[in-house]
Amino acid sequence: MSKEMKDNDLQDEKEQLEPEVESPSETVATEPEEPARDLEKELAAAQDESAELRDKMLRIAAESENFKKRMERERATAMKYAGEQILREVLPVVDNLERAIAHCDEVQNGDAEANFQGLLEGVQLTLKSLVNTLDKFEVKAIESVGQPFDPNHQEALTMEASDTIPANHVTGEFEKGYYYKDRLLRAAKVIVSSGPAKE
Repeated sequence: MSKEMKDNDLQDEKEQLEPEVESPSETVATEPEEPARDLEKELAAAQDESAELRDKMLRIAAESENFKKRMERERATAMKYAGEQILREVLPVVDNLERAIAHCDEVQNGDAEANFQGLLEGVQLTLKSLVNTLDKFEVKAIESVGQPFDPNHQEALTMEASDTIPANHVTGEFEKGYYYKDRLLRAAKVIVSSGPAKE
């Protein structure tokens, strides 16, 4: 065979092996319609999902804001009426004191000493009731007399000489001091010893 025939045969085989390639104009004309429709559907779905998520977000934000407002109202109410329980416990003390005063008005005549003794017992019971109420709310008196003076818990109003109580110790109280739980509620107003009297 001649060289030309061989080249032609090779060329024919080559053409048979190569797939037919469509022209670019044919490919562009048929393919974009389907992807364009798919993209439009995806865009519409994404917009719907976005609108739904935005609505959910707005609802959650509104719920959160309402929760904050409700908590603030409840906190303000709790603060406004925080002392209600304490006051409810103190009211019986007021009642007892009113009874004592009414008793004094009723017994103008009669044995003065017996009337005084009855009044004293009533006031002592009232004080005991009040101290018990304070104990319920963890209000404790500070024991000062005979203790070393502590400026963190006591306020010295005066000094006096004492043969029985050492210098810089409390000899007496004008007002008791109190703790509320672990915090100082009121400092004690005290008299402090200056030591034995100098001659």
